[in-house]
Amino acid sequence: EVFFPISSHSSCLICDVDSDCRLYYQLTNVYCFVLSFRVVVCRMSSFEEELDRVCELLGEDKERELFKTLFTNRTYDYQTLVAISSDVDAYHLLAHQLRVDTCINGTKKKEPSQSGSTLVIPYKTPPLKQIDTPEEDKEVDKRSALMENLIPPMFLQNLFALDDYVKPYEGFIVSRYDQYRRLLEAINAHEGGIVEFSRGYEKFGFNETEDGIMYREWAPGAKNMSITGDFCDWNRNTYKCEKNEFGIWSVLIPKKKDGTMPIPEGSIVKTCITSNSGEKIERIPAWITRSVQPLKQIHYEGVYESKGGYHFKNPHPEQPHALRIYEAHVGIASREETIASYDNFTDNVLPRIADLGYNAIQLMAIMEHVYYGSFGYQVTNFFAASSRYGPNSGLKRLVDTAHSYGIVVLLDVVHSHASKNTLDGINHFDGTDSCYFHSGPRGSHPQWDSCLFNYSSWEVLRFLLSNLRWYLEEYMFDGFRFDGVTSMLYHHHGLAKVFTNYNDYFGSDVDLDACVYLMLANKLVHDLLPSAVTVGEDVSGFPGLCRPIEEGGFGFDYKLGMAIPDMWIKMLKEQRDEDWSIGNLVHVLENRRFAEKTISYAESHDQAIVGDKTIAFWLMDKEMYTHMSVFSELTPVVDRGLSLHKMIRLLTHALGGEGYLNFIGNEFGHPEWLDFPREGNGESYKHCRRQWDLVDDQLLRYKLLDAWDKEMQHLEEKYKWLSSGPGFVLGKHEKDKVIVFERGNLLFAFNFHPLKSFSDYRIAVRMTGKFVAISNTDVDTFGGHNRIDEKTTHFTSDIPFWGYENSMQIYLPCRTAIIFARMESEE
Repeated sequence: EVFFPISSHSSCLICDVDSDCRLYYQLTNVYCFVLSFRVVVCRMSSFEEELDRVCELLGEDKERELFKTLFTNRTYDYQTLVAISSDVDAYHLLAHQLRVDTCINGTKKKEPSQSGSTLVIPYKTPPLKQIDTPEEDKEVDKRSALMENLIPPMFLQNLFALDDYVKPYEGFIVSRYDQYRRLLEAINAHEGGIVEFSRGYEKFGFNETEDGIMYREWAPGAKNMSITGDFCDWNRNTYKCEKNEFGIWSVLIPKKKDGTMPIPEGSIVKTCITSNSGEKIERIPAWITRSVQPLKQIHYEGVYESKGGYHFKNPHPEQPHALRIYEAHVGIASREETIASYDNFTDNVLPRIADLGYNAIQLMAIMEHVYYGSFGYQVTNFFAASSRYGPNSGLKRLVDTAHSYGIVVLLDVVHSHASKNTLDGINHFDGTDSCYFHSGPRGSHPQWDSCLFNYSSWEVLRFLLSNLRWYLEEYMFDGFRFDGVTSMLYHHHGLAKVFTNYNDYFGSDVDLDACVYLMLANKLVHDLLPSAVTVGEDVSGFPGLCRPIEEGGFGFDYKLGMAIPDMWIKMLKEQRDEDWSIGNLVHVLENRRFAEKTISYAESHDQAIVGDKTIAFWLMDKEMYTHMSVFSELTPVVDRGLSLHKMIRLLTHALGGEGYLNFIGNEFGHPEWLDFPREGNGESYKHCRRQWDLVDDQLLRYKLLDAWDKEMQHLEEKYKWLSSGPGFVLGKHEKDKVIVFERGNLLFAFNFHPLKSFSDYRIAVRMTGKFVAISNTDVDTFGGHNRIDEKTTHFTSDIPFWGYENSMQIYLPCRTAIIFARMESEE
């Protein structure tokens, strides 16, 4: 009804001619689709209800009968609706066309211009004719002047239905969406669509042609440019580039006389630039696909490498029902004190991940970064996979092998900022500070000491969107975890900012250009790969981040529940067990936006880096060095540590979100912290590795935590609680330190009390019948004490408890969690 209002109006809704005009049929056709979509896909009502609802609005019998006939002849099946609706931009263009291509007083307006197969629509179009409404329903719209020429998202009302606090900011949302729509239309008009726009790596950088190798680069601030390298004995004048009106430089390097390509594989190449000030500088080509660090050299060098070269054997896996992510860093994935390789990860780590039951891997520090200690977040060469782990083919084999296990692989992509390096990065690429980044203070992140992209720049958009496509197609990644989304969303980057009300999300602090880029990025990724997964790292709780773009959202599939690990670390550092607030714990775990999927985690790489410690080390500290052997005394510290490590992870897994994440090694309680080699630690790799020997040693207790983690993942795969809607908390008892909740037809009971065990402990239930414990943290193979008899059958009764009509009695030992399932009836 936002697009196609219908009222008791005897003539066309837009023009003043009779209702049998061509536009009326067009409009009715589109409206039929919308109603069909509501019924078949959204399942909001029946066809009969929709038909009656519309006919009530139609004033004359003639219109009612006409619409009935058209609607009956234009119903759609489910597959057709889904297929058509996936290209929502087609509807935005159609709706826009209907507003332009109208009949006013019988005069047909000018048709929209055509450019090839792309429909070009003017940015400003006439508003729809206002339809009279009853006086009591009229209200002055203060935003009408602003919004009259804006087209809102097609399903914006869905966003308001989920969160009515967003409704007052409709103008901001519509304006943001309209900026996205207009930019998308411009890309369609000038580039042939966003899919074609994202093929930048087929034009920029080095590309082989029939005549040789074409080199192309964007450097608007450069005065002169040439390409050189060891392939031409470093002659800087042999291959001079020519510049076009858009600041794009290009040169064809012809084939050799024998017909071979002029640049051998592995050649070092450099871009030579003369800036407008006359300064002569050298840069690694911005679109380089391989960058290496020669021996005894600090900076990196760009290396020519042709595209392709690896044949993938396995297709993309289907998108999992819910993500169980194993976050990993290739370089630290060996017990050796060195930088591990892609091949090591493929051969030795992937089998572990598959055995544990994770269905997704999130690879960090893949995009080339000169500074190893940056954890991969100071990217220097965006199209180059890090060479320190081995050849590009090694990464491709890693992804291909993961696919053979049915595991999706996500890239931790860094488009929120870039390294300030100039010699081996893209900063000051053309001699100015405004090539890829904002000029002046706006182009510098005050905390990260890095450069900030100018998302309003056409060529920056091409660069970043093509970067996403590059990793999807060249390496067959299955999606992305977008780093630093909070920093992108706001001009203040979220620094020293507490988000207390909705004004924080819709004010002048919001960077609309960055918002539009994220929307474009999500559209592109899902257009290219419908099964792709995108995860946004946002700590601010931005409304609509994980809602469809057609609703006014950003299109992410998941976001990270970043408050959860902070809560756990704070509790372990500052509070005694008996002082834990059960109510606050549950609140933080449940505090997320409805219908916006969240990845929960107890700890990630952020909690493992130097200056902090893993949860296991917070729990057991120095006793991990002396009492983790099965032959040593089970001290109270280690017993507590094993128990709480399992309970913390299960509660986070089962109540904290719609997905789960674990950082490499933490599943078995990896001790200490993570510290990359640096001057301060003597360039040591001692804490920059994973000690797999600890979990592989059957005489150490690490295997017990590993076994519990495997139990959790396989149970979730069987019962699918992550995709079963939010947990329903039945009770949280502060004094007893007990939490009970239902999720996915399972019943979870936690007792965090350090001392008290409860016999015949009554808990509320909503499901009735017979229950059995299907797993618990107290099993000896998980490091427990075998206090739970899983053969015991528990019967519900109609005794009210905790405000519910039914209840059940259980034995709930201290520091134990139990998972119950209802037994099927004998029938």
